[in-house]
Amino acid sequence: MALRDNAIVGYAETKIVLRSEVDVWELGAEILDGILEQTGFEKGEIDGLILSSSSTGAGNIFWSQTTADQLALELDFCQTVDIGGSSPVGAVARAAAAIDAGLCTTVLCLFADTAVAENNGRPRSYGAEWTTPYGYLGAPAAFGMLSRYYHDKFGLDERALGRLAVAQREHALRNDKACEKLRKPITVDDYVQSRMINDPIRLLDCVMPCDGASGVLVTSRKRAEQRGLTRCAVLRGYGERTNLGAASAIVDPTVTGHRQAGERAFAQAGLTPRDMGSFHPYDDFIIAIMMQLEMLGFCAHGQGAAFIHETDFLFSGDLPLNTGGGQISAGQCGLAGGGTNLVEAVRQLFGDGGARQVKDRRHALVTGIGGIPYGRNWNTSTALILTSEG
Repeated sequence: MALRDNAIVGYAETKIVLRSEVDVWELGAEILDGILEQTGFEKGEIDGLILSSSSTGAGNIFWSQTTADQLALELDFCQTVDIGGSSPVGAVARAAAAIDAGLCTTVLCLFADTAVAENNGRPRSYGAEWTTPYGYLGAPAAFGMLSRYYHDKFGLDERALGRLAVAQREHALRNDKACEKLRKPITVDDYVQSRMINDPIRLLDCVMPCDGASGVLVTSRKRAEQRGLTRCAVLRGYGERTNLGAASAIVDPTVTGHRQAGERAFAQAGLTPRDMGSFHPYDDFIIAIMMQLEMLGFCAHGQGAAFIHETDFLFSGDLPLNTGGGQISAGQCGLAGGGTNLVEAVRQLFGDGGARQVKDRRHALVTGIGGIPYGRNWNTSTALILTSEG
């Protein structure tokens, strides 16, 4: 069996909101109902469930089993993927592995979080001992230091970063699932003049915490054909790297695990960055997009700004970027936020992009970032290549 023997055959997404007024399991039920309606599957045919990391469920044991119970799912395979923002992309790869191993036949990958309304996360990591006591608090602190390091090494072109912010906001304006507070046009000047949060990180660099859910249904291509499903997103390549440089005392934080993850994904797929019809990178901060462009081979290390200036990232352009607005301009659904960009990639491959439909819907690249450590880049880097079929 191979990765490409499996495919995503359905997807669903809730409206992204500033604070959910319903329980996280109600959001999950909305996703399940939407996928069943879209695909024609019966609930009893779903025999696998994989959840992404969730701030809502982070402090609860038996979270995947309890979620399955709330959704009235009787399963042969059940787990939670705990690699942060990389979890949604990682869940799809793990679903394919479970199907190939004969553990189940059809897997619901569910990404739901109400981190704003109910955050039960109690992280026990390096933070309490190595960072928090020294005032190194939250993602803006980490990305401020990372951005400063990048600036000192290569120079940081704020107007190039502004072009990425503007492209994603233009896409959010065409996405009725995006958080309403963010559906306002911006210019590069707006980006450059936005309030400084942690020099050189600005307000328009940052994601806004929101609540919401999304999900996909994964099954074998053979099973999809037997059911007469004419549209699917085939899994072509996947790579994952956790704790790059973990054994080294000093590393370059501008070098990330996406280099290794991307090389593996492209090799499996037999494709190159030039073959991608759209790019859906994890985007908790704008600079993360530019760094991934470099690490994934769209341009050389340190040449991200030049590549951005010469590339059209609108849905109608050379390399459509996060065509739903990404998390920065659609809202970040807690630790489930990586599902927002994954579902948008599937939507584009299915040809459901509507007013933001890309021209080339053959291949899409989706990435994940999971965790922000101290003194290095992010904990986990993932890359998934999907190809449309039907």
